[in-house]
Amino acid sequence: MRLKIVPGSILFLLLAACNSNPGKSTKPDVLASNLDTTINPADDFFEYANGGWIKRNPIPSDESGWGLFQVIPNETLNRLKTINEEAAKANAAKGSAEQKISDFWKAAMDSAKIEQQGTQPLQPYLDKIAGIKDAATLQNTIAELDRMGVSTAFGLYVGQDPKISSLEALQIYQAGTGLPEREFYFKTDSTSVNIRNAYVKHMATMLMMIGGDSTKALASAKNILALETQFAKASRKLEDLRDPYLNYHKYATKDLEKDFSGIDWTNYMTVFGTSNVDSVIIGQPDYYKALGTLLHSTSIDTWKDYLRYRLVDEFSETLPDAFSKEAFSFNKLFSGAQERRARWKRAIRAEQNVMGELLGQIYVKKYFNDTAKQRYTTLVENIRTALKNRIGSLPWMSDSTRQKALTKLAVLNKKIGYPDKWKDFSSLEITGDSYFQNMVNANIFWHNYNVHKLGKPVDKTEWTMYPQTYNAYYDPSNNEIVLPAAAFIVPGYNDNELDDAVVYGYMAASTIGHEITHGFDDEGRQFDAQGNLTQWWTPQDSAKFTQRADVLIKQFSNFVAVDTFKINGRATLGENIADLGGVLLGLDAFKQTEQYKKGEKIAGFTPVQRFFLGYALSWQENERPENIRTQVLTDVHSPERFRVNGPLPNVDAFYEAFNVKPGNKMFLPDSARARIW
Repeated sequence: MRLKIVPGSILFLLLAACNSNPGKSTKPDVLASNLDTTINPADDFFEYANGGWIKRNPIPSDESGWGLFQVIPNETLNRLKTINEEAAKANAAKGSAEQKISDFWKAAMDSAKIEQQGTQPLQPYLDKIAGIKDAATLQNTIAELDRMGVSTAFGLYVGQDPKISSLEALQIYQAGTGLPEREFYFKTDSTSVNIRNAYVKHMATMLMMIGGDSTKALASAKNILALETQFAKASRKLEDLRDPYLNYHKYATKDLEKDFSGIDWTNYMTVFGTSNVDSVIIGQPDYYKALGTLLHSTSIDTWKDYLRYRLVDEFSETLPDAFSKEAFSFNKLFSGAQERRARWKRAIRAEQNVMGELLGQIYVKKYFNDTAKQRYTTLVENIRTALKNRIGSLPWMSDSTRQKALTKLAVLNKKIGYPDKWKDFSSLEITGDSYFQNMVNANIFWHNYNVHKLGKPVDKTEWTMYPQTYNAYYDPSNNEIVLPAAAFIVPGYNDNELDDAVVYGYMAASTIGHEITHGFDDEGRQFDAQGNLTQWWTPQDSAKFTQRADVLIKQFSNFVAVDTFKINGRATLGENIADLGGVLLGLDAFKQTEQYKKGEKIAGFTPVQRFFLGYALSWQENERPENIRTQVLTDVHSPERFRVNGPLPNVDAFYEAFNVKPGNKMFLPDSARARIW
């Protein structure tokens, strides 16, 4: 996935064309206006390209970062707010999209009613937890909570079988921890120790807010941390979770209780609604072996407190404001944000999680057109051609692997703008009476939606992103790239104000080329043309690929992101390969344009210089140190600065474009550059 973290209200328009001769405009050049010319581009290209903008735009207090790519999601929120407000005035028929949107909005924004209801909506579930007597009733309650969206010690979901991509399979993944990543439980630096201490205080506060005694709540919170630490010990590290073979273990359902003693799988899956499956895929067996022991060795009282906390944490936003404030107060340790977002923004973000595609149906009618969709279809094909040419001339790849790679590329599917078939939300019950109940109903709706996929053919038309999402993804099991409508936005500029160099750097390289390259990164390359996890490379070619990819691992592992926190080069390898591949493919495709062939300067920059500046623009971002620390430990994407300064030293054309010489910080000797695709 090409992650973009993007706030604020600024005029923006869909990028509707790729023009080698941009029209006259009174606006400043989209690239030149962002520069910090006190920086040598050969030393820090990210700062050179974006530093002027960053200096003029401090991070708002309610954000973890601020950049070009906060602008777009916040403008989208403004558009969705208008959609909600119009729906609220429509008095729409029950069951219609407008009715569900209107009632969700009204319930979420009715803070007076939420305060009046207090914690009463939680009570039936708190009573259920209080009634736990033993391991059997504990597992029953966990399964019931899982169905309504409370994340606990089990991680069950339905997804395509990686080895048989035409089948939907029940998959079971490690879970249980409340901190963002397992390393937070073990790191001994002062920041991590402070986070663990704050976590205990936070959990104790939440438990007190639902009626717990202060002394007992603190002891309970410490016990919860000890339990979660056991979960973390049995969990795999972030980098190991990216190995598809390491995380694929198929078991017959009838053998689960023998292989994972201590867990009543038959009863759990009956309550969960998946009792009709004959096999499951378990990603991390060691975790579930440990869980089987912990279900019996950990006191029932600790388990009850754990479930109480997870329940209130899951629904804190739907409860009186004190709960949301407490959740924010703790979570700002990871984001660095100093203020909560406005209530209406929080409500719409929740609404998108509930029925984002329902909102998307209205969004695309207002803000996206088929002309733009066709133009970006052409861009995708230009990038496909560029990769085809590169694969065809790779000196290190055998003909056997090459032909299979070309076949995979040829059948790679593209989804652009919005789904051809929308999801059916008719069974989702939304009323204006209770924000909490709407969220419970929505979680159960999605649980049922996914469970009902079992035993059915994979729906190749389905999207797992909304049209209004400013992001994109590659799905290895479907061998497809998905580019939502909002991915084609350039803030503040219309199509006739943007030249091809900007478009090919900003969109073709950083998004389209990036996503297509994911089909051939260290993880994606292990899936064949039909999306099946299988060994289709020769052993010799696999070894050569790994050797070349290791160059990027070493490069990125040496980058200090913030304080003493370095980038995890192995965990971020797939995204780093995709960034490098995207730049190379975008540049190859750009070289076929008239602008490149003419070689004329715009705003003092050659076409190739503008291409690289356009690529840097796509990562324009200023982040708080807390957010960078969290990203380094939890995310497979490198921080934005290094998504520019990391791949470009491996691109030969960059050296010529900006006169990069030995002694410059961006310089790498030819022998040290990564050469993959």
